[in-house]
Amino acid sequence: MINTLNNFIVLEGLDGAGTTTQLKKLKGELDKIGYNSYITNEPTSQPIGKLVRSVLSGDFKTTPLALAILYSADREDHLNNEEYGIIKQIHDNKLVISDRYFYSSLAYQGVNCNFEKVVELNKDFPHPQILIYIKTPVEVCLSRIDSRGEKKEIFEKRGFLSQVNNNYNKVLENLPKEVNLITIDGTLSIEEITTIMVKEVKKILCK
Repeated sequence: MINTLNNFIVLEGLDGAGTTTQLKKLKGELDKIGYNSYITNEPTSQPIGKLVRSVLSGDFKTTPLALAILYSADREDHLNNEEYGIIKQIHDNKLVISDRYFYSSLAYQGVNCNFEKVVELNKDFPHPQILIYIKTPVEVCLSRIDSRGEKKEIFEKRGFLSQVNNNYNKVLENLPKEVNLITIDGTLSIEEITTIMVKEVKKILCK
């Protein structure tokens, strides 16, 4: 039987899809109608997550498999830490919304590592109740990344993101039926995406 966590929502998409923006929008809209929501993200801001971020920024170099293992370790802590973990927040009656989860590892680390190896590293993590995928063309994502005017992370390149996009398609095609998948066109305006997202999430939470 597939293990899923109720009151756990995950947003996924390519870099530049707008998951971070929509995370904050979703929290704001759900809080307005009485939900006690808690937002988080991966990599986390905890010590293991900071090490992951140093690899992404290019400040620290390691092997693709070591990075996949670091992501998995950060996720284990993110879920199960007794002080701040996702499961603790849910037990405290909060609706947890995360910007990225193990689907990102499958999509991103699955490019330079053996895909099945990355699956194995993440197979014991529970699925969320709701997965929101902001489906955005690679070219649109790259244009948005360029417009930020910031230093690019190691994965923010056309060829790599195209492979990530293929991995996301593979993951979503094989998603367990227990997970409520919401796919939204990422080329819509921020406001349009928020409206669709909130409507669909409320529909599922009110079942």
